[in-house]
Amino acid sequence: MKPTLFVLAAGMGSRYGGLKQLDGLGPNGETIMDYSIFDAIRGGFGKIVFVIRKDFEQDFREKIISKYENHIPVELVFQAIDDLPEGFTCPAERVKPWGTNHAVLMGKDVIKEPFAVINADDFYSRDAFAVIGKWLSELPEGQENKYCMVGFRVGNTLSENGSVARGICEKNEQGHLTTVVERTEIMRVDGPICYKDEEGQWIAVEDNTPVSMNMWGFTPDYFKHSEEYFIEFLSDPKNMENLKAEFFIPLMVNKLINEQTATVEVLDTTSKWFGVTYAADRQGVVDKIQALIDAGEYPAKLF
Repeated sequence: MKPTLFVLAAGMGSRYGGLKQLDGLGPNGETIMDYSIFDAIRGGFGKIVFVIRKDFEQDFREKIISKYENHIPVELVFQAIDDLPEGFTCPAERVKPWGTNHAVLMGKDVIKEPFAVINADDFYSRDAFAVIGKWLSELPEGQENKYCMVGFRVGNTLSENGSVARGICEKNEQGHLTTVVERTEIMRVDGPICYKDEEGQWIAVEDNTPVSMNMWGFTPDYFKHSEEYFIEFLSDPKNMENLKAEFFIPLMVNKLINEQTATVEVLDTTSKWFGVTYAADRQGVVDKIQALIDAGEYPAKLF
């Protein structure tokens, strides 16, 4: 069975200033998502599922999905902050979405095969899709609790225009993830790469430290684990009172590996990530895409 690509596209793009998922960066108006879909198709994926906000469905269908109709099956699901388990009510003052793993939960009714999760606004590269597509397609039918993650090297994932959020990872001798901690501020500080910890201190890390770029590989049993843990998450009064508390994928993954419920194999890549975190990143991304086209990595027109 071919794996599915699950694209997280419900973000507001607040730091960038607009719906960056729909921003044309290629020579014919291609979005970063277009390159991801192109790479996924040649990496062996058989279906695309997008999670978006309901209020830009029409724009999304017209500008994005229409391009793929003759290339690969596509489905849409929607993330809303009031989409919570029975018995829970969203605080009236909350405006922030519940996070990446809440977005993943939106796919539970349409994804029944191994699947990869990616961000809509990150350029992961052809090799990353080939690696994760091969890994997922080789899983035995009915496999459960065996997941993977493409581990980028943190030095290859920074923005020149401000801090970035990354999951800092550690792995064991078998190449399995042992911990991933979401750090929301990572940047070079007077030379070394540093992240800001809970106390506001800058902590240095090596350039080749593996980080999660939200490129995960799961099997459908992951949805059941997530539903159960989301109820735990919401049952904690601190998470309901904190209007910015988020149910991140690394939070779920950490729980599963710490309890030895699941393993997560770290798939190494030397690929250089790029993306538009800030408006000032945009021209650099345009230039990098053009360089890849000039090198023959992509056609000038994708779809």
